[in-house]
Amino acid sequence: MAGFINFADEEEVRAYLENLHVEYSYQCFKEKDPDGKAPPPPAARRRGAGGRLSPVPCLAGCQRFADYLDAVRKDFVAAARVLRDNCEEHGHSESCYKLGAYQALGKGGLNPDLKAAYKSFLKSCEKGGKKSANACHSAGVLAQDGRANNDQPDPVAARNYYTKACDGNFAPSCFNLSVMYLQGAPGVPKDMSHALKYSLKACELGHVWACANASRMYKLGDGVEKNDAKAEDLKSRAKQLHKEQKEAASSLTFGE
Repeated sequence: MAGFINFADEEEVRAYLENLHVEYSYQCFKEKDPDGKAPPPPAARRRGAGGRLSPVPCLAGCQRFADYLDAVRKDFVAAARVLRDNCEEHGHSESCYKLGAYQALGKGGLNPDLKAAYKSFLKSCEKGGKKSANACHSAGVLAQDGRANNDQPDPVAARNYYTKACDGNFAPSCFNLSVMYLQGAPGVPKDMSHALKYSLKACELGHVWACANASRMYKLGDGVEKNDAKAEDLKSRAKQLHKEQKEAASSLTFGE
């Protein structure tokens, strides 16, 4: 049928992927239309030699190209180059987050460098965008355990990054915040009301252990008025989430 790809036809699939490569690389390096919007008017752009208008960086196109190189081509070295340029030259938030992941893992021919990864995560976290909550969480983890700063933990910075990620509904950050307030840390005093608040939010967002922690707090009356009914509700929620996650993992394994 016209307009559809026959994925059983190896030649057709190969041609389709080649076309994607050309399209995405063109969007990144040649097409001056970031995020699908019209470029700035000529009056807002400088003219170079011969009166040519200065180029407009294509941020979204380069991110699509990097995703294609990573997920489809498996050309991680090329993907790393595109991500680095799109982050460092243009400040694209998602590219900075993914560059940070490459730097942390030593992927794409890069040397493992947690300090560089931390800086990339911070750029994404501060910029906002699709992956900024993930980036804030990653920055929080590196600040909390000290790997971003010569093995010198910074609980206050970690708390701040986790808070920003939790505000973006990133469940692991809400859970980490709850644990920080349960235990206390230098600059982050123990605060059971905050611990419960963030445990409940993480639970609502689907974090099993947050539900279990909140249930236990209500069961024992630990920093909160004892409430067996709430404790049981949260325990049931934790069990249901655990069951759903096991089923999801089983279906993924079966489908491999």
